[in-house]
Amino acid sequence: MKSAFEILPELLELVVFGLGSAGLSVAGLYIEQFALISVQTGRTVIGVWAAVIGCVVFAFAYLMATDKAAHSFEKVKREFTDSIK
Repeated sequence: MKSAFEILPELLELVVFGLGSAGLSVAGLYIEQFALISVQTGRTVIGVWAAVIGCVVFAFAYLMATDKAAHSFEKVKREFTDSIK
């Protein structure tokens, strides 16, 4: 059975990528809200620019969640199942 210190790097990687993805999602929501308010108040150019930036932030959050965090989760799951055997 593996000790907790041997699994710690994989757990830390999972936490960092998970929190990073969640943080980027929250930032994307805030930017999109700013874009909507900007367009509603008549600042169309700033609103469209912010909407594009918000979409880019959402894309980064999605890629981090699907590529990095999912891969880290699989590694942690594999380490836990190997430690049980």
